[in-house]
Amino acid sequence: VQLQASGGGLVQAGSSLRLSCAALGQFESRRGMAWFRRAPGKDREFVASLFYDSGFNYYADSVKGRFTVSGDNARSMLSLQMNSLKTEDTAVYYCAAYVSGDVYKSTSYSYWGQGTLVTVSS
Repeated sequence: VQLQASGGGLVQAGSSLRLSCAALGQFESRRGMAWFRRAPGKDREFVASLFYDSGFNYYADSVKGRFTVSGDNARSMLSLQMNSLKTEDTAVYYCAAYVSGDVYKSTSYSYWGQGTLVTVSS
């Protein structure tokens, strides 16, 4: 089981970027997937999640209205469209598969990918 995140890069504030996460292998149950991020010197934080059966998406307050999470019907690809990027969005972004528990907490997820770096310059 492997999650591969890609699409990061260096952009200017106000720009857009789209991240992708490919889920490879068999999961016990792929109920949902999420994006987290870790900014330099900070703890990992929740960004957005998507749940396939319910169709519910969840977003951190800091990205609501700017980021959109989406997935494919095969539940093998997760995307994060990031618009109106801010310097405070600079972080390594990780994708993960939901297991159980609070959807906003990293402990509820498993199969973490290697991350992709997003750097937003002013």
